Amino acid sequence: MKHTKTYQSSKVNTPNGTIIIEGPLPSSELAKYHFHEDLTAFRPAPKQFEAILSIADFPEGRIVIARTEHTIIGYVTYLHADPLERWSKFKMEDLLVLGAIEVIPAYRAVKIASKLLQVSMSDEYMENYIIISTEYYWHWDMKGTKLSIWDYRKVMEKMMAAGGLVPSPTDDPEIISHPANCLMVRIGKNVPDVSIKQFDKLRFLQRHQYRNMREGF
Repeated sequence: MKHTKTYQSSKVNTPNGTIIIEGPLPSSELAKYHFHEDLTAFRPAPKQFEAILSIADFPEGRIVIARTEHTIIGYVTYLHADPLERWSKFKMEDLLVLGAIEVIPAYRAVKIASKLLQVSMSDEYMENYIIISTEYYWHWDMKGTKLSIWDYRKVMEKMMAAGGLVPSPTDDPEIISHPANCLMVRIGKNVPDVSIKQFDKLRFLQRHQYRNMREGF
């Protein structure tokens, strides 16, 4: 599968100035900007920037950023699932994981995250992918936002809906370990039925494995 990437951009006016949302960008373009020191949700900012630079140059990797003139203040990443995760089991070329989305605290109240998702999906080639996001409550910034677990879940769902992702059932053990966790999914309009059926098997992998074991006896 050829992973075509078409640059998209938009602007958001905020009380702190105009923010540019753009991407997907290659590492050569990303490296021109300062990565804000408050982007630490997943690892220290310098290490996270290194990870983002590497993802940007994967054949399927996509990085869409939110920036001031010189500083990245938010980003979203898309790439194939980690080889150790269940979502990579069938090696589906048309399955992408929304790996991370982050915006610095100073801009979280102006819907930058929603705009990152909207700009991401404005690339028509995204209609060729199944996009998933695995949401675990222990990754949520409830302390910083002062939201309850269920209020945070509502905010997260609303944000993801801006990119067309909706909750989808699964028997993934980590996701079903807590009712606030969820699998978010967007199926592009050009995804073939064979991929959708394969993805359904992935969503309920334990059920299919149990069925295969029973049929094997």
